[in-house]
Amino acid sequence: MRTVDYRLNAIVDAGLVEAAPLAELARLAAENGATLIQYRDKFAKTRQMVERAVQIRAALAPTGVPFVVNDRVDVALAAEADGVHLGSDDMPAEIARKLLGPDAIIGLTVKNASDGARAAAAPVDYACIGGVFQTLSKINMDPPVGLNGFRALRRGLKRARPDLPVGAIAGIKLEDVPRLMAEGADGIAVISAIFHAPDVAAATRELRRSVDTAIAPPAQ
Repeated sequence: MRTVDYRLNAIVDAGLVEAAPLAELARLAAENGATLIQYRDKFAKTRQMVERAVQIRAALAPTGVPFVVNDRVDVALAAEADGVHLGSDDMPAEIARKLLGPDAIIGLTVKNASDGARAAAAPVDYACIGGVFQTLSKINMDPPVGLNGFRALRRGLKRARPDLPVGAIAGIKLEDVPRLMAEGADGIAVISAIFHAPDVAAATRELRRSVDTAIAPPAQ
């Protein structure tokens, strides 16, 4: 398993393709402070997903920023991505690890205590708690966990796996970063806060700066 820098996970959703090529958006985020890029596509057929994932991987290669595919282990394998992000209904992390190998990045979504227990016991490199707030980027049948829910789930993961990076996702804006980090987040995962901003590069830099400021040790 790998050590994952989860400070800023920029999620390149397929719906963004109308704004710009996904590979171009991924590269722009990576060059301006994203520490992980995730490709999410709920509707494309497998061939198109693989093509898009290959393009994103190629665009990210000069940056050194790792790249994971949401849900689809087969697409991650075909595109030679760095790993995969799995939800509770996706392939079990144990099987994904066997298929992807020991050096692949595997992340899990955590929405409740049961998910948290699964993440703590699974061969994963990070967990992401959410949705924390309401979001328009995804149809979500589960209500937001809110700050209180995030705090409780984060504490449970901290007790079980102290070294596991844990992020926060869903509806996160720049002004939310300090309080999420104060509640124990190691980073954030966003779509709109970066890719729906008027200036993608500037928005990425601002989010990364806010995360880094929140985790910086206090001045002596």
